[in-house]
Amino acid sequence: MTDAITEHASWRNAALPATERADALIAQMTLREKTAQLFGIWVGASAEGGEVAPYQHDMTAVVDLDEILPHGLGQLTRPFGTLPVDAGTGALSLMRSQQRIAASNRFGIPALAHEECLAGFAAWGATAYPVPLAWGATFNPDLIRTMAAAIGADMRSVGIHQGLAPVLDVVRDARWGRVEETIGEDPYLVGTIGTAYIQGLEGAGIVATLKHFAGYSASRAGRNLAPVSIGPREFADVVLAPFEMAVRESGVRSVMHAYTDTDGIPSAADAELLTGLLRETWGFTGTVVADYFGIAFLKELHRIAGTLGEAGSAALSAGVDVELPTVNAFGGHLLREVESGRLDIAVIDRALRRVLIQKIGLGLLDPDWSPVPAALAGTLNDDDGGDGGVTAVADAVRGSITLDPPENRRLAAEVAEQSIILTANNGILPLAAPQRIALIGPNADNPMAFLGCYSFPAHVGSQHPGTPTGIDLPTVAESVRTEFPQSTVTVVQGCSIDGTDTGGFDEARAAAAAADVVIAVLGDRAGLFGRGTSGEGCDVESLVLPGVQQQLLDALLDTGTPVVLTLLTGRPYALGGAPGRAAAVVHSFFPGEEGGPALAGVLSGRINPSGRLPVSVPASPGAQPATYLSAPLGRMTEVSSIDPTPAYAFGHGLGYTSFEFSDLVLDGPAKVPVDGETGISLTVTNTGGRDGAEIVQLYLHDPVASVVRPVQRLIGYARVPLAAGASARVSVTVPADIASFTGARGNRIVEPGMLELQIGCSSTDIRLRREVELTGSTRTVDHTRRLHCDFHVRDLQVREVPVRGFQVGKITGTG
Repeated sequence: MTDAITEHASWRNAALPATERADALIAQMTLREKTAQLFGIWVGASAEGGEVAPYQHDMTAVVDLDEILPHGLGQLTRPFGTLPVDAGTGALSLMRSQQRIAASNRFGIPALAHEECLAGFAAWGATAYPVPLAWGATFNPDLIRTMAAAIGADMRSVGIHQGLAPVLDVVRDARWGRVEETIGEDPYLVGTIGTAYIQGLEGAGIVATLKHFAGYSASRAGRNLAPVSIGPREFADVVLAPFEMAVRESGVRSVMHAYTDTDGIPSAADAELLTGLLRETWGFTGTVVADYFGIAFLKELHRIAGTLGEAGSAALSAGVDVELPTVNAFGGHLLREVESGRLDIAVIDRALRRVLIQKIGLGLLDPDWSPVPAALAGTLNDDDGGDGGVTAVADAVRGSITLDPPENRRLAAEVAEQSIILTANNGILPLAAPQRIALIGPNADNPMAFLGCYSFPAHVGSQHPGTPTGIDLPTVAESVRTEFPQSTVTVVQGCSIDGTDTGGFDEARAAAAAADVVIAVLGDRAGLFGRGTSGEGCDVESLVLPGVQQQLLDALLDTGTPVVLTLLTGRPYALGGAPGRAAAVVHSFFPGEEGGPALAGVLSGRINPSGRLPVSVPASPGAQPATYLSAPLGRMTEVSSIDPTPAYAFGHGLGYTSFEFSDLVLDGPAKVPVDGETGISLTVTNTGGRDGAEIVQLYLHDPVASVVRPVQRLIGYARVPLAAGASARVSVTVPADIASFTGARGNRIVEPGMLELQIGCSSTDIRLRREVELTGSTRTVDHTRRLHCDFHVRDLQVREVPVRGFQVGKITGTG
């Protein structure tokens, strides 16, 4: 029903500025056409079966598309991520939906289609990459940017416009089920890795979505959707810091509000947060979208609204532009708020303008827009293009699109390999082709052990028993047999992941006693709302390994056979006596579809591990919440019987070579104005016998400040790959702005005083220190301050050095 006159309307003129085009269109729209652009529709979701969103059963109603579509539609929710569907068939279905939507409204406006992409495109048959916590373990933004670009390209090829990722929540309590979705416990690591992911996704033409803004991960006792009690300095300096970096540096075009309330103010109704800070201070110009059903939660859970109309008005007025996943408060309820005079239509126009500008930026309002996605362009007949033809059938496209090609798997393998953390090793690793291997544990032969909660097989596929996973998932057992073809590998489950049955312990003990080495493969099962031991709604009271896995581990350690503890988890767990008794400990946070071969490669030595812990591993399961980013009184003291000291600290990780840090010099002044900068440089040398990579970590210690500060915090890092015997000179420029923090009056300041720059291999392995003094008067800074230290790594020509009886050749460096 598109009017012919609109074909030549100014809002279709691609040569005009997006703002002018949006305003021209708004002037022609009715109130109902305006509100229709502000919500999504979740086709295929139902109030039956397993939930993939909180309260999905209660808040998903039947939608009359024939009644809605003549007025237009803002978004399509998860056309690929709701049910298992072949990629080609799904792309065809989405194309048909877009044809129908555009043809039904008088302006010919299609919907914006969004999907989840927390661990890859959440579609059947798409590559399952490692989870975000594994991204953090790589300490490699460049690699994560490349991965995100690949994810974005796959999504864009089938007609998706927006991805609901990344999560920039900083881990504050590891008992929270969604730890696997986060990047780590340090805001700088979260910010840099998250920003790189956004750059990759946005560079592929996909609208990235920051979430969850803000404070979600700081909920009381690590309970999902629980209230947040947090001070303004912690909120500003820890919670908000990654979001600020991403808004400034990534080109992100969307933000999702958090479910939680902070000190009684729900994020979805917080105008100071969503408009004052995000837009007016930081300058964000994109859209703010609701977390699923989050607007209705203002009435149903937070109880700050008596009706859905009040909830919709509160969210829209605060700065939420789009209701997801489906129409609720932003439909008829919002219309009645305007018609009654309780809501100014200017508030709707404000949100609508942002939505239309985003659609214009995606080309959805251009005169040459076509619903045919790139992946189908060469498959369909001429009659199947954007002209509404109906001759194409699913059989013509089924199987025509591959979302897990070899290049994706190679990239998934590289991320997995760099994310694996060797946390302890008494010298047993790499394994020297043992004759008898006992592979024991509930994740030893479990193909799902590598996948996070938001991978398609765990998130959706688990609700469809009998449906193939759609991707190849080699298990640890299969991978170990491939890696050690001369070894006899005995596989014993021992126990389930979260059950209480210990009946398999005797078989496990017997297998361990008969082996040369035990590889104990323990950990989590990702799931939703209690169906897993990790994932959304899978919070825990204590960081004890799920079920009876700790008892199984203790039984294996008691056999006297060397035990290599291999963990596949979504969060860190306390490991009982294992840190002192196990021959080696390997951590892997849901490493994706190539996790099995990557782990086997680390065990054999084919891969030299270089991952570092993005979260601390607790020594005690109950000393929570705890983080390395703590004040002096947050650490072990003489006035408390609880010791929160971790077993393995943030930033820790070992490899199969050794590195030496030396020759630290101050490249700038020792006394620096509060608006100045200084520099340091050091030499890093691979003193071991094989190539490897070190993560040079720079921490700041502020011994005396006007408010309580963390004992130390990460302010920069660099991944330095070096051949055996090679050296590199690492130079770092450190601006005074890096020392800023939120002062007693709530403003961000840089104050004079002594600081200590710490260079180390982890937060507890500091190798070199240098003091600098900031001089002058306390200086107030804002969101335009410098956020980074600048690292420069220069290879050096090295002398020949003897390594294990042979000579390492000379390496000529580059600047």
